Amino acid sequence: MTELSESVVTVIEQLSRLPGIGRKSAERLAYHLLRVPDSEAFALADSIRNVRENVRYCDICFNLAESEMCNICRDPARDQTTICVVQQPRDLMALEQAGTYRGLYHVLLGRIAPLENIGPDQLTIDQLVGRVATGAPAEIIMATNPTVEGDGTALHISNLLAEYGVRITKLARGITTGSILEYTNKEILADAIDDRRPM
Repeated sequence: MTELSESVVTVIEQLSRLPGIGRKSAERLAYHLLRVPDSEAFALADSIRNVRENVRYCDICFNLAESEMCNICRDPARDQTTICVVQQPRDLMALEQAGTYRGLYHVLLGRIAPLENIGPDQLTIDQLVGRVATGAPAEIIMATNPTVEGDGTALHISNLLAEYGVRITKLARGITTGSILEYTNKEILADAIDDRRPM
């Protein structure tokens, strides 16, 4: 059996560390990279370097951004009176693709998960409370994933925000308990946003 070169072994090992990529998929990707023109392979390498060097979290909502503020926070056409709270930037992208929500967002960068030693202080909950205290939005939409941890995180935040008199709603349960927003059909997400109700 022919031994693989060290460079090929290294790229296979690195690719297999990506989520959802097993050893066989990593090998197929590595051989694909060897077959494509240099320009295509180097464009991929450059885009990876570029995203690592230039993408950061928005100073306001913690969405992905390439400057202090993300495109959504900079957009004056967005409804400034509503903040939709999500767990991860990919949840925000899923809601944006649904196309019905036109307010602002707040990304928690996770959820409260005691069994994984993730507490409220490791999320951006304090920053959200600060936004509510200083900006006085009319409504906070809790769009955490409908799981035990997501619901627990939403309840914790709702309790913290109770003193501010802001209306707190949650997504309608057209989204099945235990599902992940990132993988939810955009029509279901659109209905869930439109049919939101008080916590």
